[in-house]
This record gives sequence, structure tokens and C-alpha cells, in this order.
Amino acid sequence: IKRKFQYELEQRLAQDLNFIQVIIGPRQVGKTTGVSAVFKEFTGPKLYISADSPIPYESEWLASNWKRARELGPNSLLVVDEVQKVIGWAETCKSLFDETRAKKEFKVVLLGSASLSIQEGLASSLAGRFELIKVPHWTLQESMQAFSWDLDTYLKYGGYPAASELAADFLRWQSYIRDSIVEPVLGRDISGLVRINKPALFRQTFRLASSYPAQIVSYQKMLGTLQDKGNATTIKTYLELIEGAFLIHRLEKYSGSSLSRVSSTPKLIPLAPALSNAFVDDFSKLSDPTWLGHIFESAVGAYLLKLPGSLYYWAEGNYEVDFVRVVDGKVIAYEVKSGLSYRTKSLEMFKKRFPKAEVIIVDKQTYLNWH
Repeated sequence: IKRKFQYELEQRLAQDLNFIQVIIGPRQVGKTTGVSAVFKEFTGPKLYISADSPIPYESEWLASNWKRARELGPNSLLVVDEVQKVIGWAETCKSLFDETRAKKEFKVVLLGSASLSIQEGLASSLAGRFELIKVPHWTLQESMQAFSWDLDTYLKYGGYPAASELAADFLRWQSYIRDSIVEPVLGRDISGLVRINKPALFRQTFRLASSYPAQIVSYQKMLGTLQDKGNATTIKTYLELIEGAFLIHRLEKYSGSSLSRVSSTPKLIPLAPALSNAFVDDFSKLSDPTWLGHIFESAVGAYLLKLPGSLYYWAEGNYEVDFVRVVDGKVIAYEVKSGLSYRTKSLEMFKKRFPKAEVIIVDKQTYLNWH
């Protein structure tokens, strides 16, 4: 499978670049594999290095390899994998890139999976010097092409391609997702960048968030469900960290007021079905229509998050619309139909509040057509 981001990167590397290309995304979705394939096909001088080491590299290591790549000749390419693990990487890249930026004869690609560190460095040191390419979890279409999965299989296992080999053994598959994908993110990527005062509460927060796919859950309610003591601010902070690592997304409520959105109770969207099903203990839940409906709605939300614009949910009293997308000043309401019925009264109420809004009903066939 050749993913969309590979085509995008190839097109950019064929141009006279005046920007660093930054590739970010979750663990185990093929960033390194895809960029390696693009690197292999690149016909000019090139150098590929990785900072994935138990002991962090100093900035001198990056500067030395940067110089090596430049000395390969005009239009040479340098790819740095796991760049966020280099001490002072952002400031070093800024200084080195500015030396040759005007000549447009040196191409640089940076890869990172720890979004928190990457985005902090981009905002503080590399502002105006980079283009971002986001690599999401695997889609239904990619899973259909690679593994011949149908929609129901994707909604059970989807998101991480390597785990597909273990789909025949659900318990083994769960262990792989938990131990080889989620735990390294929580225990190494995030904890290596930010001090986590209550590691057990941090892990409980993720597990709880993954168990409420496409559901509106207040921070206070989450706090009451967790075993360890904490406060709503701690839970919110932990969710922000988990969101920064590409595991979940918190949707705010659409109201027409930016202030109301920021202060609203979030709707939790795990960014791949695997992240919810890997933590299911009661296997009867996997065939429960309510749970399956939440998983499908969450998959729809994850798809809509990849589209241009901003995504929200809407709720007022007993009325709720699953998703509201705002793009180019246009408001689009999406109601997900996972069973035999959907909330027509909620849509009617939303149209009264926002008469110019477009309304789209999303059932499984609609979702399949999107892919």
C-alpha cells in the first residue's frame, strides 16, 4: 500500500523547496516505512539518519550529519527520523536551515511520533520554516486493499496494520495493541517529555477515555469513575497529553460562540477502533449493538477529522447532533445512523437554530462510499 502522505511528500521533494518537510503521526502506522520508500526512490544525493537511541543524541550529532548531507552536492536530501529525541533539535535545525535556505539547494525531511515535543519545537523555533504532513491511522480503504477486510472487521481491529496478523487470536491482538503500541506512547513518548506525577491515574485516564468512544463525558464524571485520586484539572491535562500523542481527540460543543466551545464538556473520539476494542474485558460487549454504534460513530468522527475545517458536536437539552463541521464559513451537520433509526428531532432543532446549515445522514453505506 502506498499511502497518501507518500505521494504528497514525493511531490514536494520534486520542487525547489524553501521549507523543511515535517512528518508527524501516531506510532506504528507506517511513517518510517513510507518515508523510507520515498527516500529509496529519490534520485539525487541523500542521507537517512535516525535518532532512535536509548541515549539521546546531542545537537552536535545532528549538526555533523547535516553537514555530511550538504556536502553530498546540490539538491541533496537529508531525512532525520525520531528527530524529537535529539537534544535541542529545533534550535539546531533552525540555525542550520537558515544558513542555506535562500539557495533552495538542500531538502530536509524530519519525522517524529511525539507530537508534543515536535509541535512545541515547530512553534517556538521553526515558525515559518516548515510544512506539516500528518500521517493518520490506517483507513478502511487501506485495510480493505491490504487485508481484504470488510467494514465490520475494520470496526473491530482497524488502525494499526502490523496488528492485522494477530486478528485470528483476539486476546493476543489485544495484548499487542496494549503492550507494543499504547504503553510505549504513555510510558515512554509522553512520560519522556512531561513529568507525570500520577502514572497509574494517567493510564487509567486513557483507558477510561478509550472506553467511551463518541460519547460526551464530563471531566467530573471521569474523575468519579477513576480509582486513583485526582482533580478535574489533572484529568483534563492528561487528556490533552494523550490527544497530543494522536490517540484520542476531544470534540468541543458547537454553539456559535468560541468561548462556549472552549469551556464545554468534550466528546471523546478514539482515533482508531483498535484503541477502544483493545481494552474491552467483557467480550459480549463486542456484539452489543450500543457498543458497535459508538464504535461506528467514532470511526465516522475520526474520518471527518481528516477533512478540512473544524469539527464539533452539538447538544441542547435532550437534543444532540453527532458532528458539526465548519469549513469556509459553511456549517454541515452529520447524524450517524448505526441502527434502524436516527434522531430526526435533533436535526430539526439544529436546523431551527442554524437555518443555513446543511444536514447529512451517515449510515454504513455512506461511510463505505466515502472510501
